[in-house]
Amino acid sequence: MAVKDRDRFSTATRIKLLGEQTAARVYRSQTKRQARRSRLTGRAALLALVLCTLIVALAYPMRQYVSQRAEIADLEREKQQASERVEQLRDLKARWQDDAYAEQQIRQRLHYVLPGETGFVVIDPDAARQSRADLGATDRPWYANVWDGVDKSDASDR
Repeated sequence: MAVKDRDRFSTATRIKLLGEQTAARVYRSQTKRQARRSRLTGRAALLALVLCTLIVALAYPMRQYVSQRAEIADLEREKQQASERVEQLRDLKARWQDDAYAEQQIRQRLHYVLPGETGFVVIDPDAARQSRADLGATDRPWYANVWDGVDKSDASDR
């Protein structure tokens, strides 16, 4: 028994035991690495590369498709608005074909009256004063009117 105890504490036995422990650690780390490597195989990497390439290749055409669809929608909206405007103009043209509507518009816009009627035009008093002041400007020479315009613009700056 003494020989066995002496063997157990000998340097060779210790080195052998350390070697076995180290070999066990290396084996465990290699199996862990193999397990990690097995998750991403060459086929999976190739598949990921192909998918990324497809996404990059289809990104620009998809962007173009979406922008063209938006442009088409805008053009259709403009077309709808234009057709509504055409319809309004057709209605207006049809109204002007009616003699009663034309007469009403002529009376309203041009202040025409029929024979025997009396027409009245109400004038704003402030506008009348303004026009009287302008009438006085016609009696003076042109350079005086220009100089007055310069004075008025200079006064407005202050």
